[in-house]
Amino acid sequence: MAATTDLDPATGPGTGAMAEPSAPVDEAELKRARAAKVERVARWVLPAALLIGTLILWDRIVVWNEIPHYILPKPSAVLETLWTDRELLARSLWNTLSTTFMALGVAVLGGVGLAILFTQSKWLDISLSPFAVTLQVTPIIAIAPLIQIYVAEVWLQLLICAWIVAFFPILSNTTLGLKSADTNLRDLMKLYGATRWQTLIHLQIPTALPYFLGGLRIAGGLALIGAIVAEFAAGAAGQGTGLATRIFESAYRLNAARLFASLLLIALTGVLIYALFSLLSHLMLRKWHESALKRDS
Repeated sequence: MAATTDLDPATGPGTGAMAEPSAPVDEAELKRARAAKVERVARWVLPAALLIGTLILWDRIVVWNEIPHYILPKPSAVLETLWTDRELLARSLWNTLSTTFMALGVAVLGGVGLAILFTQSKWLDISLSPFAVTLQVTPIIAIAPLIQIYVAEVWLQLLICAWIVAFFPILSNTTLGLKSADTNLRDLMKLYGATRWQTLIHLQIPTALPYFLGGLRIAGGLALIGAIVAEFAAGAAGQGTGLATRIFESAYRLNAARLFASLLLIALTGVLIYALFSLLSHLMLRKWHESALKRDS
């Protein structure tokens, strides 16, 4: 009697115990993966190494040249001042941040509102756009003395100066975004009887969102710059002073360590503001907009 053969209907005779051959390794793909891994590591390691090297060189220059602490303090002295004067610097940082975010909030409300009006009425756009551009290109340090003359409250002076600087990026980017809605989609919505406000809400505003978020990232840093410049111009003193006044005061008293500590806080604050709005932009756009999708891939 003939022996029966164990057949696998899916793989055919005699193949049930055989391992499938492994797929060939793509050398180009491996190289790309290694390069991407190296780039991810270098993105953090190289700036950190450069920063550490700069701090070491700074420290050695002070020691080798015996530079007085009131001319150029060592990095350790700046860090020590950050800790010892933390309460004073924290109050000043809070005052500067309060002015920055209040000005940014007013700039967002005014910029977005005016951008919507510009896209709904070409006559408003023609009439007011030149004044917005003029306000933007005029240096804030030249406008600040006029604001001091006509505005009595110091906090309001600072708010107006910071708002002027942050306003235009929101206005211009949002206006550009609202005007960038696809013409064919506009015609389609008009064909289906959509009103002007329905077109604005369902087509123009979603189209303008990436532009607005790009302007918000720019305006966040500019609002901080405007607040600092306004504090310098106003020359405010007392409990409500910000970091700019601490810089001015430290320079007058030859307290270079506190001056550098204030500068460091301003720089870190600007970076954190930009990072915050970049994260907000990524979270709002990552599921649908091309720019965020490319970053994910």
